[in-house]
Amino acid sequence: MQRRRYLAAVGTALSVSLAGCSSALSVFEDDPCSGEDCHVGMNRTEFLPDTYEISVGDTIIWKNTSEADHTVTAYESRIPDDAAFFASGGFADQETAYNAWQGERAGGLGTRETFEHTFDVPGTYEYFCIPHERANMTGEVVVSE
Repeated sequence: MQRRRYLAAVGTALSVSLAGCSSALSVFEDDPCSGEDCHVGMNRTEFLPDTYEISVGDTIIWKNTSEADHTVTAYESRIPDDAAFFASGGFADQETAYNAWQGERAGGLGTRETFEHTFDVPGTYEYFCIPHERANMTGEVVVSE
């Protein structure tokens, strides 16, 4: 009789602990960029959040949290004058990033892949996803001193 009570208690405790794990998993799926994993996620046609505020010297990690391929590409004319251009794929300018995507989908981030960039100049940086630019998949980073 003692053994049955013991096994029942262990089974109940195990069920409760597993239920906690599954609810933690569902929270992760609802907010895939919680914690240090990433700062900006991507759904089918949006950066989440579409505006992100940081300080000079901070690094942002974008993570493709959707099933579609995406890019992170700065609008060359919409970043501060002294700022470095940034694009997933490491391209030197917007035209090269466009051409690389059109030619061989270079610079694309597959599902769960990340891209990061450190911002050293204060100002507003506007960026977009090349394959979803027509769907208005844009974002901005506001960098303050």
